[in-house]
Order: sequence, then C-alpha cells, then structure tokens
Amino acid sequence: MNAIAVSPVQHVGVIGGGQLAWMLAPAAQRLGMSLHVQTPNDHDPAVVIADQTVLAAVADALATAQLAQACDVITFENEFVDLPALTELEASGVRFCPRPAAIASLLDKLDQRQLLNRLGLPTPRFLAIDPATATESELTVLGFPVVLKQRRHGYDGKGTQILRSLPELQQVLQSYGDTPLLLEEFIPFEQELAVMVARSQSGAIATFPVVQTYQQDQVCRWVIAPAAVSDALQTAVAQMAQRLVEAVDYVGIAGLELFQQGDRLWVNEIAPRTHNSGHYSLDACQTSQFEQQLRAIANLPLGSTALQWPGALMVNLLGYEDRQSDYAEQRQQLAALPGACLYWYGKTESKPGRKLGHITLPLTGTTPDERSQQAQTLLAQVEAIWPNYSSIHQP
Repeated sequence: MNAIAVSPVQHVGVIGGGQLAWMLAPAAQRLGMSLHVQTPNDHDPAVVIADQTVLAAVADALATAQLAQACDVITFENEFVDLPALTELEASGVRFCPRPAAIASLLDKLDQRQLLNRLGLPTPRFLAIDPATATESELTVLGFPVVLKQRRHGYDGKGTQILRSLPELQQVLQSYGDTPLLLEEFIPFEQELAVMVARSQSGAIATFPVVQTYQQDQVCRWVIAPAAVSDALQTAVAQMAQRLVEAVDYVGIAGLELFQQGDRLWVNEIAPRTHNSGHYSLDACQTSQFEQQLRAIANLPLGSTALQWPGALMVNLLGYEDRQSDYAEQRQQLAALPGACLYWYGKTESKPGRKLGHITLPLTGTTPDERSQQAQTLLAQVEAIWPNYSSIHQP
C-alpha cells in the first residue's frame, strides 16, 4: 500500500452521490480529506459518508456554487452536468478537476468520436443522425448490424441498441423523438477491453492494468484483471490513454473502453470519472482508482497501479427483480466465498439490471488460461447465489 500522504487539499466536493462517490470515502479518510456531495436524493449511497450534502439535481449550478463554498476543489461522479454553467462558475474562481474545458469533448458521444479522429486514435465509423429527418441512405451507409447510441446521458446500456436491419432501425427511431443520436459501425470484436488512466496537475500519468470486460445487454457483467492480451497490446492501450488525457489537459481519472480483434483496437467510449471496469482496483491493486482520483486532483504523487494479486474477477451484482430488500442472506453467502471482497451500495430498491453492489475475488492462476478457467468457476459460484438477471428476463 502507499504511504499516507498529507494532502494540500482538505475538502473535496463531488458532483453526484451514487456508489462511485461512496467508494471515494475510505481513500479520502486515508488521505485526510473530507467529502462534500451534491446529489438529488437523501437516500443516495454517498449521503451516509459525506461530511456535508447539498440536496439538489446534479445539473443545478446554483447548488454547485453552494457546494464550492465548503470545498477546495470539485470533481465528478457522473457526467450529467450543465457544462456552460460550470464554466461560468470556474470563471468566478471555483476550481474543478477535471476542468470543464477538459471534459467538453467527452460528454457527448459525437464529440468523443470527433476528438478520437483528431488524435488519430482508432474508432468505429460513425454518423450523427436526427431520428426525425434521417434518410434511408444515411441509415444504411454503415451496413448492418449497426449500433445506435443516445449521444448524451446514456449509461449502463441505456440508449444503446444493436440493430440488424433497416426496418428494425426505422422502427426504433420512432421512439426517440428529437433526441440527438449516433449511428456507429458494429465491430465484431473478440473481446472488450478497458483501462483506467490518471493524470495529476503536474502532468504525471499512471495507467492501471488493461482488463477484459464482459457486457450483457450493454451492461457490464464482469471484469477480469489483467486481460489476456500481449504486452504489445497492453502498451498500445496505455499509450492511447496517455495521449487522450494529455491532449485535453485532463486532471483526474478517466476510463477507456475498447474493442479488440486480433492485433487491432478500436476505442469504444470514454468515461471522464472513475468507472465500473476499475472497481477491482479497490482490492487487487496497490492503489485503487478512487485513491488515484483524489491524488490526481490534489496533485499528490500518484500511487502504484501494480496488482497485488496474480489476477482478479469483479462481478457486478445486478438487480434481477423488482423488490425492496437488502438481500442479507445472499450477501452473507457471497462474503463467505474464499477471498471475497463484497461491496453493497446501500440502495433501497432493486430493479432488473440496476447495480446494487459488486464482489471481487482473487485469481491465483499463474497463466492467463489458468486465471480464465478459475474465473469461470468463480463466476458460476457467484451466480449460484446471485442469479444472472439477464437469463431470468429473457423474452
């Protein structure tokens, strides 16, 4: 573990009060920081750990101004913000990390794609479309299947669909009204990869191990760290991440999701915050993504991102029913699995596909094949206790 540092930043504001803000708390305490959150509901996960809570919508800039009065710096748990309003607050002296200018090209998926093109980073072909006016030639230019994405406010599979024919696409478009959309080339990938990268105010950069992620219904189901890829691909992914954060002068932590097909890579999406694919780092790395976020925004030395275990499996505990429950019995069984590190987010309502918690389990295999086999065995053990919501809700 890293030595305890004395931070020049004492009070950190977080826009958003979900589980990502909640998981910042142990790192903040370790670094001697207090956490202040802006979140709309008094039952949001981070409210119980916050030193102060401003109950307001994430995009409420007046509430952010109130938050700033108690904070040295403000960072982000999600990207559902009012960027022009934050820019005005910054001009008045409020300090944000990352800065509004750094995330301006990351909030809209079209802007992300255009940024990646400018940087020469590989990305699927794409086309911005207006669902009300899109022509047949526009809708068919990328071929089929094709990926339809909501440009803003899409997460955990919301607003993302894989469509396999023109009639199917045209039918789906009718439900979007005037929502700005992005049409993307479908990449027949072998596996999905992800990496977390941190950059401090002084320009120091640290990347975490590249991991394999598995999405089910466009929601992350599990993560294996490290990914079974060559050293050359590990280096290529790290270089992409470094180039991105340097190009936009990003301070904080960000996640890159990628497609891999043989030796080829495509950047799928960019998350300007801590990310689900980095949760394994809480237990498997010398520095977690959450501590690294705080170190970066406080300009402390970045911590080591080395794995402490040979490998790790992180499984999201996704809701599989509509129910009010704390699932105490299932949590007790999960926590009893060998080496289990269980995180329960304290949400009061379960819905199919909602992230209620996660579990990380050590992988002890010495080779990628051994770790992969062990991961599948452990995944089956988890699913025997916590059902796979997708298999339950198949039409």
